[in-house]
Amino acid sequence: MSLSLKNFMALIYIIAGTLHFINPNFYLPIMPRYLPYHLELIYLSGVAEIICGLMLFFESTRRLGAWLTIALLIAVSPANIQMAQDFWANNHSYKYMALVRLPLQLVLIWWAYQYTKPRVHSKSH
Repeated sequence: MSLSLKNFMALIYIIAGTLHFINPNFYLPIMPRYLPYHLELIYLSGVAEIICGLMLFFESTRRLGAWLTIALLIAVSPANIQMAQDFWANNHSYKYMALVRLPLQLVLIWWAYQYTKPRVHSKSH
């Protein structure tokens, strides 16, 4: 069995979402300070990532799952921006990785967008 890019992406989101529950403290420092309920939002985004990943697996939910993934990536962008700002302000050893993560979000959005298009089924005569 070969792993398609779509299924690979789905697994990434399921694993990433699961990590929100395994180690929520990893995400707490990057939460934008202006948002309330940090821990609850971390769990909520974890659930959303898992749901998006599961939806990408199935043809009947793939398109909606891809659109929801795009929405999720946009929704978590403030945390990525907060992380980059904090890492640079504190000269964190991963400050360059935090900076690279910002345009990577655009690549992930583009990747998810590839699965928003209707699948064309060919007919054999």
